[in-house]
Amino acid sequence: MRALMVVFAMALLALAIMLCPGCRKRQIPPVGPDEGIMEAVDTELLLPSELPTFDQFKEPGEVLSPEDTELFQDIHFDFDRSDIRPVDRPILGGIADCLKAKPDIYLLIEGHCDERGTSEYNVALGERRALSTRAFLAELGLDGDRMVTITLGEEDPIDPGHTEEAWDENRRAHFKVWIKGEEAAEVAE
Repeated sequence: MRALMVVFAMALLALAIMLCPGCRKRQIPPVGPDEGIMEAVDTELLLPSELPTFDQFKEPGEVLSPEDTELFQDIHFDFDRSDIRPVDRPILGGIADCLKAKPDIYLLIEGHCDERGTSEYNVALGERRALSTRAFLAELGLDGDRMVTITLGEEDPIDPGHTEEAWDENRRAHFKVWIKGEEAAEVAE
């Protein structure tokens, strides 16, 4: 009888431990190799009131001079990654220098993915890519208030193919610009 009471007490104690929320181990999601890159920049991306709507952003060639337009090349990302590759750092350096010299220009950074993965995952990955690009430009001295990010996930692929080459082209950050003030309407016409 005593053994039965000991077993009952142990079972009751085990049940109490399992049901007690403070006693459970918390699940911590694994951190990937490029997680944590957003710590350098405030990721709350609220648009200042003076910024335009997204449909006012133009391709750089519609607003900037030809020599400036050449600077705004897409940068690309490795599969399932959002960190800036060393080969793309000079492109971002040129963009930062151009925008520092033209303080009336705002930048829209679009994050894109290839078609692999779920839509939800690709939207999140596109956002991380856009934010990573913004963080890198901010580290180069560009004012964060002049940059807006959006994610397009797997939508709007540059290459609709289903090959590794097409996927490489689609994993990118794409840039659009807008000139503040009346000059934008005159230049864009």
